[in-house]
Amino acid sequence: MPTYKLYYFYGRGRAEIARLIFAAAGETYEDIRYEREEWPSHKSEMPLGQMPVLEVDGVKIPQSMTIARFLSKQFKLAGKDNLEQAKVDAVVDTSIDLAVKYVPLLMQQDESKKKEEIAKFFTDELPKHMKNFETLGKLYGDGSQFFVGNHLTFADLEVYDMLSYVVKIDDKFLQSYPWLERNRQEVEKNSKIAEYIKNRKETPF
Repeated sequence: MPTYKLYYFYGRGRAEIARLIFAAAGETYEDIRYEREEWPSHKSEMPLGQMPVLEVDGVKIPQSMTIARFLSKQFKLAGKDNLEQAKVDAVVDTSIDLAVKYVPLLMQQDESKKKEEIAKFFTDELPKHMKNFETLGKLYGDGSQFFVGNHLTFADLEVYDMLSYVVKIDDKFLQSYPWLERNRQEVEKNSKIAEYIKNRKETPF
């Protein structure tokens, strides 16, 4: 059995998708978190001087999505065959399209400007991303409430994590997208995910 260590800051951020995969798989790992002021003394220990980093039997792997894809394959959450894996990756990449445009708005330091930019994004940009998710879910889900096939995959966990930042701003937003809302509910029904979410500390990011 491999041993896993996950290095990141206190918070969800780029490491949360890896934690969700570990939770869904019921796998144990060492969750190593550094305070911001601790980070400079550990930066040189990481291959690219950044986090998250996953250590597998002493080998350190950087890049959040590389880590997530590796873990999803390890724990059979990446799709049952190459075609399913391609479908999962298409959903994940669609989620990254949203993250690239949305996450920088959440980092805006000027609160009034942040509120204005997010409101505009919710009106002008976000609906397109939501429709893209629903299109792929209906196309690849085989009539189920999962994105690919009729079983939980990395795709469901990635979208669940990304949309947590949407729901936090407007908890009614998903009501306009019933397939996505049901998909989110289906992920939360997973007993291992539910237990993890129940016990994790609430953080801004």
